Amino acid sequence: MSHHRWVGLLISAGLLVLALQGCQESPVTATGSHRQKTPRQHLVEVEEVSRRGVTTAHERSGSLRARRQVQIHNQEEGKISFLPYYEGDPVVEGEVLIRLEDGLLAAQLDKASANTRLARVNLNRIRDLMKKRATSEDERTRAQTALDVAVAEQRLLQTRLEYTRIRAPFSGIVTARNAEPGDVVAKHSHLLTISDPNTLMTEIHASELLLPLLKQGDPVNVRIDALGDKAFPGVIQRIHPALNPVTRQGVVEIALDPVPSGARAGQFARVTLETARIERILVSFEALRRDTEGEYVYRLEDDNRVVRIPVLGGIRVAGNIEILRGLEPGQRVVNRGFLGLSEGRKVQPVNTRNRESRLTSQSPSTQ
Repeated sequence: MSHHRWVGLLISAGLLVLALQGCQESPVTATGSHRQKTPRQHLVEVEEVSRRGVTTAHERSGSLRARRQVQIHNQEEGKISFLPYYEGDPVVEGEVLIRLEDGLLAAQLDKASANTRLARVNLNRIRDLMKKRATSEDERTRAQTALDVAVAEQRLLQTRLEYTRIRAPFSGIVTARNAEPGDVVAKHSHLLTISDPNTLMTEIHASELLLPLLKQGDPVNVRIDALGDKAFPGVIQRIHPALNPVTRQGVVEIALDPVPSGARAGQFARVTLETARIERILVSFEALRRDTEGEYVYRLEDDNRVVRIPVLGGIRVAGNIEILRGLEPGQRVVNRGFLGLSEGRKVQPVNTRNRESRLTSQSPSTQ
């Protein structure tokens, strides 16, 4: 094959390749114009940030316990001679619950009483002698001191004797019995426990965001699982001043007012707290995003570009969440279409959600 023929074949092959590439890159439409590639739009759903006056209901759980409960201890050692009460027995304030054998203390008290009488007679004798100038002031002082010591000893033994009669400090029910008649008990032994069933209450834990909305005396509703679905009235009796530094929660004491029939210490209770109507800046919960840097939303700008805005979330109200910092009413934020979304990207909103229909006057919160 000649040199000229090889050159011709190579030129023909090159022209064929160029023609194929041209067909792939610039296809011709029916009108003869080239088809242009258009970038794909990023579709998002947006909503308007609004300020709403809402009340919130928060359910917390706890266990019932008696606010007024006391452990009965003895202040004298000795043998128990009287203990008729068992768990569940009612007791009346002031009645004797326990007696200890008191024979030895009674004998010592008799002796002290006799010493007191003797000291008083001796003092009177010294006083008569002083009137006759037959004794000194020092003798009268010693006689007076001896009488004072005897009176003090008598009073001490009288008090110890009274300690052998242990009385109920208030009316209530015996909830624990730890001794039996005939037992010899040391000082400060736990013998009985008494509780007042009319002081049933429960302790619940509330977050640092909820606590400022509560105050002592606020009414609440309490449901006791063992008594069915009926709600019983209660009241916030006390709010503890310190928070748990780990959970950022505080303790709120709820008193049953009045205590319903059938309620007992240890039962499971559910407390519903209702806050006053407060103006809050709200967005839907799905609009709030979280990562290692914290909470944020994507705010839509006038040119349809999104900007990442750090925010601070508050309490949840139904499907919405309060924004404490970072947004203002009237701004628009993205609540759907986050896949592939990034700072500064231009988006195409498909609608603005009407959130007013999603808000209720009372909604449970998870905070």
